Amino acid sequence: MVDPQVTLDPRSLSPVEDKLRGPLEDQLTSALQAAADKIQSEYAGQSADELTVLLLERTRRSLHPDIAAGFTPDRSELHRVAEAIIDRAS
Repeated sequence: MVDPQVTLDPRSLSPVEDKLRGPLEDQLTSALQAAADKIQSEYAGQSADELTVLLLERTRRSLHPDIAAGFTPDRSELHRVAEAIIDRAS
């Protein structure tokens, strides 16, 4: 099981977002973990680049549309999660 964590940079948040940072991080982490678990269970030899796209799509699908629209994770971090999924499948 891959255990990704989402951490928001407080310097990039509005005052309202900063007040909600903890719950937002929890919600985003939960959505990303669920996406990673599902992808890991269905892994069929896709590349890390393909899994990176799937991680982002599936994470966004499980979020409220407004939150999903603002979710712009670091692609290199998602790529690391994708690589971890591949490593665990090997």
